[in-house]
Amino acid sequence: MKDLLMLSFITPLVLLITLVLTISHTQAQTAEPTTIAFGACAHQDRPQPIWDAIVAKRPDLFIFTGDNIYGDTTNMSVMQTKYNKLAAKPGYQKLVKSTPILAVYDDHDYGQNDGGKDYPEREASAKMCLDFFDVPQDDPRRTHPGIYGSSILGEADQRIQIILLDTRYFRDDLDRNTLTDQEKKDVGKVGWYQPTTDTSRTLLGEPQWAWLKTQLRKPAEVRIIVSSIQTISWEKGMECWGNMPHQRTRLFELIADTKAQGVVLISGDVHFAEISKTDEGPYPLYDITSSGLAQKPHPSWPKAINQYRIPGCLYVGENFGLITIDWATKTLCLQACDVQGQPQFTQNVAISALKVK
Repeated sequence: MKDLLMLSFITPLVLLITLVLTISHTQAQTAEPTTIAFGACAHQDRPQPIWDAIVAKRPDLFIFTGDNIYGDTTNMSVMQTKYNKLAAKPGYQKLVKSTPILAVYDDHDYGQNDGGKDYPEREASAKMCLDFFDVPQDDPRRTHPGIYGSSILGEADQRIQIILLDTRYFRDDLDRNTLTDQEKKDVGKVGWYQPTTDTSRTLLGEPQWAWLKTQLRKPAEVRIIVSSIQTISWEKGMECWGNMPHQRTRLFELIADTKAQGVVLISGDVHFAEISKTDEGPYPLYDITSSGLAQKPHPSWPKAINQYRIPGCLYVGENFGLITIDWATKTLCLQACDVQGQPQFTQNVAISALKVK
């Protein structure tokens, strides 16, 4: 399936690649694996040797999960200059020429550290993100506030749905914790936030929630939900879905209510890689976090508590995520790879296990 790509929103470059690589319907029914690479936290002022390893994997798609640059500004000229620095990276240029790309922003490329709906330049930031990644002017992502969107790769019994969530544009304020540094250390927290009890707060906003419900009802064998922040892990005190527990629960219940099979979550943000797993959904849910492409971890962050982490699935160092779908064995292979492209952990998941009973 490596040569088959059908996207609901594609750039001119992707269109060219699609036309070159598209094969006949009969050929498409082969069991060739599909490979999707992803990553986050690519500081534009740092060396980015990791692109060579990503390109060498020959992925069918690359997904940016946020902090694609470190903008941190309300000056859109400054933001554009930082995007231009990413565009000038030789390794990134290789990726653009060889691989279709989809992207969402996180806080730093949105423009404000830990920012939400109160960021004053959110409209301009959303447009700049869509423009930089060459999202066409008539694409559905440009018809509503925020940058959420969806696409389908493949056909017949090898469909992969990519759901891109916007966790910034509509997000309400977070509650800060009042723990001292020593108290955080004692309980294994490293961040500044705590779960809210205010169930009126939203992470996605009602229009995006309604859209997501529709998307999850579409037919697909595998669904990759892209969230810039971690969905399952919540105890670190960092930004995550667990800071709004009612929103986290709503997501899991929506997957069950829509009977959406094959869901795997991917995320970035935290400057290390891990896989979290929970049984709170209608079937085991996995969140594979990959961060950063070119950003060093804080020494204490990987040591933070995460009761959901799969033993052995932790890597500290520049990395990218890799999801390989083996259609012959109906298996997902979830990996984090280092700058040489070597897997640092692997988790295999049977697609048959990701179904609502």
